[in-house]
Amino acid sequence: MRPFDPRILRVVPATRRPVAALAGIGIVQGVATIATAFALASLVVAVVRGSDLTGPALWTGGLFAARAVLGALSETVAARAGATVATGLREQLLAAWSRRPTDQRDVTDEAGESPFVRGRSRALTLATQGTSAVEPYVAKYLPALVSAAVVPALAIACLAVVDWPSAAIVVGTVWLLPLFAALIGATTQEDTERRWGALTDLSGHFLDVVRGLPTLVVYGRAERQVDTIGEVSQRHRRATMRTLRLAFMSAAALELLATISVAIVAVAVGLRLTHGSMDLLVGLTAILLAPEAYWPIRRVGTEFHSAADGAAALDDILAELDSPHCPTAMQAGGGASPHCPTAMQAGGGASPHCRRAMRSEGGGAEEVVTVTGVDYTHPGAKGATLTGVDLVAGPGLTVVTGPSGCGKTTLLELVAGIRRPDSGRVSAPLVHLVTQRPFLGAGTLRDNLTIGGPHESHDLWEALREVGLDGTVAGLPDGLDTRIGDDGFGLSAGQRARLVLARALLSPEAVVLLDEVTAHVDADSAATIGEVVERLARTRTVIAVTHQSDLVARAEEHLALRQPEVAR
Repeated sequence: MRPFDPRILRVVPATRRPVAALAGIGIVQGVATIATAFALASLVVAVVRGSDLTGPALWTGGLFAARAVLGALSETVAARAGATVATGLREQLLAAWSRRPTDQRDVTDEAGESPFVRGRSRALTLATQGTSAVEPYVAKYLPALVSAAVVPALAIACLAVVDWPSAAIVVGTVWLLPLFAALIGATTQEDTERRWGALTDLSGHFLDVVRGLPTLVVYGRAERQVDTIGEVSQRHRRATMRTLRLAFMSAAALELLATISVAIVAVAVGLRLTHGSMDLLVGLTAILLAPEAYWPIRRVGTEFHSAADGAAALDDILAELDSPHCPTAMQAGGGASPHCPTAMQAGGGASPHCRRAMRSEGGGAEEVVTVTGVDYTHPGAKGATLTGVDLVAGPGLTVVTGPSGCGKTTLLELVAGIRRPDSGRVSAPLVHLVTQRPFLGAGTLRDNLTIGGPHESHDLWEALREVGLDGTVAGLPDGLDTRIGDDGFGLSAGQRARLVLARALLSPEAVVLLDEVTAHVDADSAATIGEVVERLARTRTVIAVTHQSDLVARAEEHLALRQPEVAR
C-alpha cells in the first residue's frame, strides 16, 4: 500500500485532469492561507496601534472570501474526480473480466485461490465497495499529499524571512510528524488489510447464502445461516472498530505533536516580545505562520485513514487490470500471430473480444464450426468432461444430445470461446450464444432486444412476429416500451425463451448456439420455438443442445455425447 500509485493515472486517464486541478487548488489554498496570516497580523497590529484599518481589513476579508471560493471549488472538483475514478475503474474491471475465458476465472492455485479473481466474493467486493472506496483516496488523500509536499516548505521559507529562530524551531520539529505518521501507517496497513479481508468474507458468504437460499429453505437449514452470518458480521465489526480506534489515536498523537511544536514557537516569540527584542507584527506573523507548516502534514495523516480502504482496494484492482487479458501464445511451441486468431488450440485461446476484432479485420468468416479431437477438464475436477470430441457444423441445424453432465453446455462454451480446450482444436467465427439462463435485465422490452446493437422498430416487430410474440407485446399498454423486471420478471418461461430467440434473430452473427431453449416451457411454446429454430437454421449455422425429440427430428446433423467416466 504505497502513498501514491501512479498506475491509476495510466489506467484511468480521465483522472489526470481533476487530480491535477485538485492539487493546484490545494497549493493555491495554502498560499492564500499564508497570505491570510500576514493580513490578519497586520489587522491586529493596526487595531492595537490605532492605525488605519481599511487596507488590512480589505486584504483580510478578500483573502477569507478567496479561501471560501477555493474550498467550494475543491469540494466540487473532488466529488467529480471521485465519481470519475470509481466509474472508470469499475468499467475497466468488468471489461477485463469479460475478456477472460471462463476457465481462467475459475482456475485456483495451491492455496485454493484464483490468480485472476480470487473467488466471486472478492470480485463482487472489488467491483462494488472496492471501487467506491477509491473515491476518498483520489478526492481527498492525493490532493492533501501534494499540498503536504509544497505548503510546509513555503510556510517555512516565509517564516525564515520573517523570523529565522521560529523557522529553526519548526524545521527541528516538523520532521517528527511524517515519521510518526509513517510508523502509525505501517500498523494501520495491517489492520486495514485484515478488515478488507473480513469484508470480503462477509460479502462472499452473504452472496452464497442468498444464491442458495431456496435450497436451504427446502431442506430446512436456512435458520442455521443466521448465526454464521452474524459471526462473520461481528468479525467485520471488530476489525472496523479496531481500525477506527487506531485512526482516532493516531490523529490525536499527530495533533498533540503539532500543538506542542507550535506552543514552543509561541513561547519563544512571547519571551522575546516580553523583553522587547521583537516587533509585535513580526511576532504575530510568526505565531500565525507556524501552524501552517504542520497542518498539511496532519491532514495527510487524517485523510490517509479515511482513504486506507481505497489504497488497499486500489492495489488489488490495479493487480487485476495488470493481468494478461488476451493470451499471445496460441499453440504449444508456436509464435503469436499478429492478430488474435479465431481458432483456439490447447495452451492458448482467443477471447470473444479478440474474435470480434479479427472478424471485423478479416472481412467475414465461413459459417462452419470445426471441433477436432477436443479434450476438456473443468478446473478442480477429477475427471475429463469432454474426451476426443469431433464436430463439423455447417449451415443448418446441428443438435447435441446426451445425458446430463456429459459436457453439452461445455462444448457450446468452447465453440463460443468462453473456455479453452486442454487439447485439440476449435475453429469458429463470431457466434451468438443463448445460454440456459440468458440475460434479461430490468428495463424495457426494446432495451433487452437491442442489447447487441440498435435496430429499427419495424425490425423488432418482425423478429417478434417470427417467434410468435408480436401479439402479446402489442397487447401490452406500452408495447415495446413495456418494462420488465430483473431476469425477465413479469414474463412467463415461454415468453422469456421466445424473447431471447427474437434477440438471436436480430443478431448479425453467422453462427447461433442454443442451450436448452425449450427447457421449462409448455408443449405449445416448445413447438413454436422448434419452428423458429428450424427457420433460423435455413440461413445460419445453428448448434442446439436439447433433450427434446421434436428438435432432434428437425436436425440435419446429430452429435450424441456420452456420460464421462467418474474418477474415483
